[in-house]
Amino acid sequence: MDFKIEIAQLLANATNLEAGEVAGAIETPDPAMGDFAFPCFKLAKTMKKAPAAIADELAASLQLPAFLQSIQAAGPYLNFFVNRGLYAAEILSKIYKAGKEFGRSHIGGGGVVVIDYSSPNMAKRFHIGHLRSTVIGHALYNIFNFLGYKSFSINYLGDWGTQFGKIITAYEHWGNKADVEAGGIEELERLYVKFHKEVENKPELDDQARAWFLKMEQGDEYALDLWRWFKEISMADHSKIYKMLDIDFDSFNGESFYNDKMTPIVDELKSKGVAVEDKGAWIVDLEAHKMPNCLVLRSDGATIYATRDITSVLHRKDEYKFVKALYVTSKEQILHFAQCFKVVELMGHEWASEQLIHVPFGYLTLPEGKMSSRMGNALLMKDVLEESVERIRQTIEEKNPNLADKETVAQQVGIGAIIFNDLYNNRIKDVEFSWERALSFEGETGPYVQYTHARCCSVLAKATLDFADADLTKLTTDEELELIKTLNNFPERAKEAAERYEPFIIARFAMSVAQAFNKFYHDNPILKADEQTQKARLYLTHCTKEIIATALGILGIKAPQEM
Repeated sequence: MDFKIEIAQLLANATNLEAGEVAGAIETPDPAMGDFAFPCFKLAKTMKKAPAAIADELAASLQLPAFLQSIQAAGPYLNFFVNRGLYAAEILSKIYKAGKEFGRSHIGGGGVVVIDYSSPNMAKRFHIGHLRSTVIGHALYNIFNFLGYKSFSINYLGDWGTQFGKIITAYEHWGNKADVEAGGIEELERLYVKFHKEVENKPELDDQARAWFLKMEQGDEYALDLWRWFKEISMADHSKIYKMLDIDFDSFNGESFYNDKMTPIVDELKSKGVAVEDKGAWIVDLEAHKMPNCLVLRSDGATIYATRDITSVLHRKDEYKFVKALYVTSKEQILHFAQCFKVVELMGHEWASEQLIHVPFGYLTLPEGKMSSRMGNALLMKDVLEESVERIRQTIEEKNPNLADKETVAQQVGIGAIIFNDLYNNRIKDVEFSWERALSFEGETGPYVQYTHARCCSVLAKATLDFADADLTKLTTDEELELIKTLNNFPERAKEAAERYEPFIIARFAMSVAQAFNKFYHDNPILKADEQTQKARLYLTHCTKEIIATALGILGIKAPQEM
């Protein structure tokens, strides 16, 4: 039984509204006001009465079905109170039967969703500023898979462009092979930072950097050998971070992958008249679309970031036949992607306006301000993850020194805390990183949700589980009903997260479940209850455990059984 649909049909039979229209208007009020509420404003015009009068009339005239306990008017709202025992039995039976599949759907129909995320720049260490794209993109990958799409993850590595001209310039001036071999990516980043400090007084260094990049594009073997070396060093370092985060990708095709694919696209832009020459460069005039012009070829013949992104869109469409292509990057690139997507549309690809989606996010900052690789003040991702694991390890030693497999739990909680701290926020908002907030076992944190899962496991481990004849109609307290209602929201929250490209909806849902369970756990004895009530509450605990684990899994976070 879908209680919302049943109530909608009840109202449709008593009014001139369609059941679907009624269902769309039904709200979830404060629990004290009811379990469902219908605002009667929609009926005022046709019934020619005040909404409050309509609510009173309907409350008095509607025949009370078995699945409802009462129908009450409250001003212009008609409030419905469900038969709690029946509601508990219906919802929990559905959840238990579905198990780990509860909330999953097939609305995607197997359509391919390509997700471009993480995409760190080569020759720079992976700092915490890269975290947001990585974990937001990975969560979206899981969300779309969960809803029946076929997600395809692309780590579009920043392995091409003028930045390599800068590093080669720095290497030629201040570096050597021995230092790079000894220092690895740290030495490459030192050279990058030094370049940006030196260029302030020696602007000619920028010209040298552009010249080196042009040599790369023209196939200069010395420049390309350095580039390959720098990229190999970088990939070895970044792979360690992805292993810690337990994230893999279907493709690591970076910017360089499109080197031999851009010329046909530029030629097409020219032949279709989409791109026009301007002082030796080639641009797409976007003034009519209220955007600055999009440069696709510099006057020296070199391509730029936009050229590669436009090419990547068209290649991925041919390769994957996607129904959506998501680009998960910072909000400072909103204009860039608006321009690129518009250029693709102007080339005659009408699908671009619907299927190409930029998923922007705010900055992750330190208390002292924004991080920057150029300034050398970035907080390294490796250091953050290791520090987080170490702090959780110390907490375990203090609070539960006899915990089995402490190292695994420390890894799961320490890394999960960092991921959850990021995903708990609306992605467009800037996030200030705080150790205290991220690692707390109290409040709205990852460890709190993980601990709730472990608490469920602990309760279940202490009981003999036999749910064959559980009488779920015993679950009628306020705390039980609120928890059951919260669990039942999972399918809608998953769909909403996909529609809005917002993983924080899943994180907030997981938190709401954890909070509802802990209130239920505190106010309702489980193991000390009478046999039938105990069995029903264990059944509810089992369903809670399963849904928390699924929600955390979607976010890329493990669910420890003990903490």
